[in-house]
Amino acid sequence: MTIKVLLVDDEKDFINSLKQRLELRGFDVKTAYTGEEALDIVKNGNLDVIVLDVLMPGKSGIDTLREIKVETPLIEVIMLTGHATVETAIKGMKLGAYDFLMKPIEADELIGKIKKAHALKSDHEKRIRKAEVNGILKRKGW
Repeated sequence: MTIKVLLVDDEKDFINSLKQRLELRGFDVKTAYTGEEALDIVKNGNLDVIVLDVLMPGKSGIDTLREIKVETPLIEVIMLTGHATVETAIKGMKLGAYDFLMKPIEADELIGKIKKAHALKSDHEKRIRKAEVNGILKRKGW
């Protein structure tokens, strides 16, 4: 199964380079350069993991994360920043971020985090499907 990733960062060279690296490793990658653009893609796309920069012009990464989790709570979000503070990391984790990484990032480290985040999302989806099936079976009296 191909992991569908959305990369969100206002640094276009960084995001395009990262996109190429991930695509070479078999990921299906979309990009967005603003929080607003990311939210449009989230609403219209089937995604597994989002890699989201904290500091962007316009809508911040934290505000974007908050809206993503309202729209699609099962998508796992990895926050990225070159200017991390403990407070920002804690806020992101409280809002449902899967993890928090500092720039510059190692591609292998990010890939590992993406795979773990995808596994967590898949596990949640399996549990939800199982609960739905069990509910149907109980209603049918089976």
